[in-house]
Amino acid sequence: MATAKKVSFKLNGKPVEVTVEPRELLIHSLRERLAHTGPHIGCETSHCGACTVDLNEMSVKACTVLTVQCEGAEITTIEGLEQGGALHALQQAFHEEHGLQCGYCTPGMITRAYRLLKENPNPSEQDIRSGISGNLCRCTGYQNIVKAVQSAAKKLAAAG
Repeated sequence: MATAKKVSFKLNGKPVEVTVEPRELLIHSLRERLAHTGPHIGCETSHCGACTVDLNEMSVKACTVLTVQCEGAEITTIEGLEQGGALHALQQAFHEEHGLQCGYCTPGMITRAYRLLKENPNPSEQDIRSGISGNLCRCTGYQNIVKAVQSAAKKLAAAG
């Protein structure tokens, strides 16, 4: 890697450093170099959202971000949502409300819903549908995903 760059950032609260080619996408660095395989590679064109992560308190599709752009950033993936061995309320709600079938979109969907609930802790059904509209699911029909986000919002509000 003659033009390799060292990039340092926080990944799920822990400092990491990775050496990458300047053109390497964040999704590939996460999965191949840092063994964080929760975010999935789907379309690689930003249409499906399977690779969604939280970058500096914004939902981004990791297939559209160069790793070198993440210097000093804070990145949260689906793996970073659980705390102390306990599932995040969204992860638990997706399980309880059957908000997944094949599971391929689930990490990106949950990570996007996490940011949505940070921005709007009490979303309407329309807010949820609009908020997750950049994440595609080919299996569920979205109804149980919406129920899961609503359930998690209630749990988080009650715990808050």
